[in-house]
Amino acid sequence: MTRQEFDIFSERVRAKLLAVARSFGRFGRVDDEDAEDVVQEALTALWGLSDSGYPVRDAEALAVKITKSTCVAHYRRRKVRQQPLRGDAYEGGAPATAATDLSDFVEIRRRMFAGLTDTERTCLNLRNADGLSLDEIASITGKPKDSVKTTISSARRKMLEQLKKDI
Repeated sequence: MTRQEFDIFSERVRAKLLAVARSFGRFGRVDDEDAEDVVQEALTALWGLSDSGYPVRDAEALAVKITKSTCVAHYRRRKVRQQPLRGDAYEGGAPATAATDLSDFVEIRRRMFAGLTDTERTCLNLRNADGLSLDEIASITGKPKDSVKTTISSARRKMLEQLKKDI
């Protein structure tokens, strides 16, 4: 591509490249001046490739790709100022991580229990949440001890398979 062809090409795609650069502004702070810089840098890189003999089949697609890469590079170079939070107690009196962990646990437990039958759910709750022995669960449910043991084992196996699918 000659210099004159490149000038014509760059005039034709400049608006499109500016739109691409500005679209990255939704994810970070990009003003018109920054977008212009990104487009200029991308066009310079494209000219460098073209001038060095790099085979360019679709110059417009390559220009868009270079512009996106340049936007990402600018975004990564930008330093974000962070301010430490004072203390770790937040509304509710629990650290944020504890509250998040608890809500995650509740959601995972709800999904795991959704795939169980009522009997499996009951036996598993009696065993894990209430800490009852197999004999105590058998007397509460009216099922034989071996049946309770099999039901709990089956429930745990189903939950493990569900967990493996979710991961």
